[in-house]
Amino acid sequence: MKYALIGCGRIAINHIQAAIKNNIEITAVCDIFFCNMENLLSQYHINDSNIKRYTDYKRMIDETEVDFAAVATDSGSHAEIALYCIEKGINIIIEKPMAMSIKDADKIIELSKQKGIKVAVCHQNRFNLAVQKMRTALESGRFGKISHGTVHIRWNRGKDYYKQAEWRGKWKYDGGALMNQCIHGIDLLRWMMNEEIDEVYGITKRRLHNYIEAEDLGLAIVKFKNGSVATIEGTINVYPQNLEETLYLFGEYGTVKLGGKSVNAIDVWNFANESETDVGNEGLHENTANVYGNGHTSLYADMIDALKNDRRPYIDAHAGKAAVELVLAIYKSQKESKAVKLPLENFSTLDMAGEF
Repeated sequence: MKYALIGCGRIAINHIQAAIKNNIEITAVCDIFFCNMENLLSQYHINDSNIKRYTDYKRMIDETEVDFAAVATDSGSHAEIALYCIEKGINIIIEKPMAMSIKDADKIIELSKQKGIKVAVCHQNRFNLAVQKMRTALESGRFGKISHGTVHIRWNRGKDYYKQAEWRGKWKYDGGALMNQCIHGIDLLRWMMNEEIDEVYGITKRRLHNYIEAEDLGLAIVKFKNGSVATIEGTINVYPQNLEETLYLFGEYGTVKLGGKSVNAIDVWNFANESETDVGNEGLHENTANVYGNGHTSLYADMIDALKNDRRPYIDAHAGKAAVELVLAIYKSQKESKAVKLPLENFSTLDMAGEF
């Protein structure tokens, strides 16, 4: 399959690596800075002059024949680029978050449906081995009735990180800790709770990063329509480095805690009725090169299979919107100082401008 990458910054190496591991033909790359493209390709000793380089993604899409493209630019441009690709008939993988507003997320869903285009969103931690084991136990009913769940994303981001790119920490282009760093854990929590949300009460603060516009700390309580409850703690204020990303699920007949720095380990695995499949689960630890985990390779493999077999990607645009919606609901609750009902309508990170 022919493939193009739009955006060659911090996360792009995971995309190129996933493309190589899946034996995809890299046809073109695009970035507003030519040096970013060359640096990315040189890391994998890719010196193929047949790979086209572009600084304008529209020109690349118009001139290049590809089966699918990946959007890995600043968060604020994801929706605009995705919509252009969809309009031109290009299947896409979008880095998280898929959009910065409910309106744009809905546009991506509707236009892709109209055009028959497949959209996958990079919530790649769903492919983690530990996460897949939890999901299998959930789908097979081993937890019984769910009591509650919780996620902790306790990471560190400092001034050096924000200096690397001007768009970081801005409401228009990025959002804060919840929308950027914590959305993976928030996605997993909502997915595992497996129920429609009734309302969300959230508090966000900018405590230690006065040089950004958005929050560096967020806390929330999520009430589901079936009566179950979840809590969220997300921050980039942990000194001196990333501490953990943990996901808990508590049920009538089971308790599981996933841990590690990117939910890549099983710390607790307890079920009322043990089976042979449980052996070795507690203590499992999947090695990862960085906090992004290994999931991009699996996400690309899934996209290829979805295209070949004409099915929806495992993590589709609806899943991408669900994660964005929950983050935006927390933001809206902070702004209005009250619980927010879902589904959420017409809210954007731009509505938070000046909050802190």
